[in-house]
Amino acid sequence: MSIFSRTRDIVASNMAELLDKAEDPAKMIRMIVMEMEETLVEVRAGIARTIADQKEMRSQIARLERMQGSWLEKAELALSKGREDLAKAALGEKQKAAGMAEALRGEIEVLDTGLRASEADISRLQTKLREARSRQSAVQTRLESANQRARLREMHSGPKVDDAFSRFALLDRRVDEAEARAEALALGAPPMTLEEEIAELRNADKVDAELAALKLRIASTVEA
Repeated sequence: MSIFSRTRDIVASNMAELLDKAEDPAKMIRMIVMEMEETLVEVRAGIARTIADQKEMRSQIARLERMQGSWLEKAELALSKGREDLAKAALGEKQKAAGMAEALRGEIEVLDTGLRASEADISRLQTKLREARSRQSAVQTRLESANQRARLREMHSGPKVDDAFSRFALLDRRVDEAEARAEALALGAPPMTLEEEIAELRNADKVDAELAALKLRIASTVEA
């Protein structure tokens, strides 16, 4: 449905009032901008047609002026030959052509007045369109900002965040329990005897010796 009924309505419109009354300001401003753009196209197309009509009228006036000159020559010729009746008839045709040319000039003047009014309307309409586009950008920016704030608030206090922190707390408890069990086992284990410590050192030496032998064997295989 059209927001404006004619160009004058757009020029006289109050953007702020229209947006304040709108249930969906973003949608309303898009519709306003679209209708203004369409109206501009229509008005410019009408101006183009008017200019084309004026051009055609001027061509007709030029033809009528040539006709007047031709009828004057014919009247002069007829009069020189003593045919005053023909001269009078030729002058009558000349007057008809002059009257048609004058009527066309009057129409051109009327169209000129309309063109000046249309050009003024276009200038005011373009100003309104710039205002509407500026408000459209502001509305869009505010809408995006509101959406971002809503997402941030949801991240800060939403159920997903609460659930995630609950899971972290559960993991922390499980780690604490595992560490507690390990400490409990260590507390309950008897201390190593002197012989056990010496045996552990001997086992470590054996492992080191076996590792060195393994490295030597692998190195010999690679060289071969």
